[in-house]
Amino acid sequence: MYLVVRNDEEQYSIWRADRKLPAGWYREGLSGTRQECLDHIGVIWTDMRPLSLRRRLAGVDA
Repeated sequence: MYLVVRNDEEQYSIWRADRKLPAGWYREGLSGTRQECLDHIGVIWTDMRPLSLRRRLAGVDA
């Protein structure tokens, strides 16, 4: 089993469910097989740019 995880920059990854999450990463909600998690990330992560870059380009303070 794997988890979909996200960091403060809104970057996504998968993590084995039986392991402690590394600092700065948070459970996104979905758990499942490796492929199910990767498929979910493929649907929800449409802008790969880090949040701080998106904000900077939009003229918003980070």
